[in-house]
Amino acid sequence: MAEAESIRLQKYLADCGEGSRRFCETLITAGRVKVDNTVVTELGTRVDPFNQKVECNGKILSKEPPVTLILNKPPKVICTSDDPQGRTTVLDLLDDLPERVYTVGRLDFMSEGLIIVTNDGDLAHSLMHPRYHVEKVYKVWLDTPLGYHQRPKMMRGIPNKGETLRILDIDEGVHTRQGVEYTITLGEGKNRHIRRLMEHFEKKVFRLKRIAIGPLRLDDLKPGEWRRAKPAELKLLRKSIAEAKR
Repeated sequence: MAEAESIRLQKYLADCGEGSRRFCETLITAGRVKVDNTVVTELGTRVDPFNQKVECNGKILSKEPPVTLILNKPPKVICTSDDPQGRTTVLDLLDDLPERVYTVGRLDFMSEGLIIVTNDGDLAHSLMHPRYHVEKVYKVWLDTPLGYHQRPKMMRGIPNKGETLRILDIDEGVHTRQGVEYTITLGEGKNRHIRRLMEHFEKKVFRLKRIAIGPLRLDDLKPGEWRRAKPAELKLLRKSIAEAKR
């Protein structure tokens, strides 16, 4: 028999590809998880996956080999696992992938660009935790240029709906038919962060594309395409997370 090693139940569920740790907590409290044939609803429960049977929605779980993907999300694709309205999801773009995976973080319906898709619960937890601010870089196209004083205001922070929306850096690029191009770097990303900032300054966003998360880059991936993250990339990403924890 393997040596006992107990871990939190929600972490084990996430490691088995059932979703983010937060989502796995909802599975537990909803009574959809059993340990040794007994329904468990307490979030503090610890399990020994070597010597105990864990089931979720009637399926016996086993930890899958970790897989992390880099995907270029097109506009009008959603980041949830399924959609009652029948819209295309990120997971629909991965039909031929044998592993069970889920998206880490989100881009809104019309936004595009880099999404991380994984079954690595530890990696997902660290990337989504508000304390660990891994930098994210976006290309943004606006209808008109930002004013000289608006950019430093965004770096200092703009109060909005009880939150402070702040950027780390902004560079103005070329003026095109799609609008004025900016490169914006965020530390902490809140829901519709950039769009809300631009609404504050009465700017129209024509296009919003995420091009980097920490050391991971979109590079030449076409919309809808994906690839497996390289070991060297994941090593650098974990290094960025560790530095953010300090």
